Amino acid sequence: MVLIAWRRPPLAAWNWCRLARATAFGMATACMNIAFYEAIARLPLGTAVAIEFCGPVAVAAVASRRPRDVAAVALAAFGVLLIADVRWSDSYTGVVWALVAAALWAAYIVLGKKVATAGNGLDDMAVGFGVAAVVLSPLLLIGGVDGLAALADPQVLLIALGVGLLSSVVPYVLDQIVLRRVGQARFAVLLALLPATATVVGLAVLAQIPTVAEAVGIAAVVLAVMLRSKDGDAPAPVG
Repeated sequence: MVLIAWRRPPLAAWNWCRLARATAFGMATACMNIAFYEAIARLPLGTAVAIEFCGPVAVAAVASRRPRDVAAVALAAFGVLLIADVRWSDSYTGVVWALVAAALWAAYIVLGKKVATAGNGLDDMAVGFGVAAVVLSPLLLIGGVDGLAALADPQVLLIALGVGLLSSVVPYVLDQIVLRRVGQARFAVLLALLPATATVVGLAVLAQIPTVAEAVGIAAVVLAVMLRSKDGDAPAPVG
């Protein structure tokens, strides 16, 4: 709702070709978030994040064509595993949800690149997210009467708005801007900065001192980004 109110997509954004592309992107993004939340409901956060990072790492690996790319992907994967402090659990359903989130994250990167480089990426993203919201709205019924009643609570709505803005609108808008300027392989490796950033924020804000393994992981991820960023992806098509 925020994206549509902001962008007010023109009629051209609703033509069949752009609508199909936007819908695929919106559904992949929405389902990715659903799968991730289901995973962290069953697994430790570090474990779920580590498994989910298989998605962007796989995209970078598939798009690689040089030994330097392969080395960067390997470093990123190594660093992510160290930072996430993976702890396997007995929740097989949690692992399945995390793997689904990983696959959908890979789809998000590939489809997001297509949306970013064809037409107006922000308008198409608003359309895709709007369609996904309508298609997935029956999930509200899973909680029954109590779930629907929660929507009448102003505090719940305020928190939902905050989560929507901070976890979807702002980061995904920034992703569209970045994806239009860099290739999907470099973008996938750049995503590996997320756990490193979380560790730094934890240290600065929460006084969470990283372990030796985490420090080595941060260094590996940063080195991977520096290594991969020296080479550009194929030029993005003009759309």
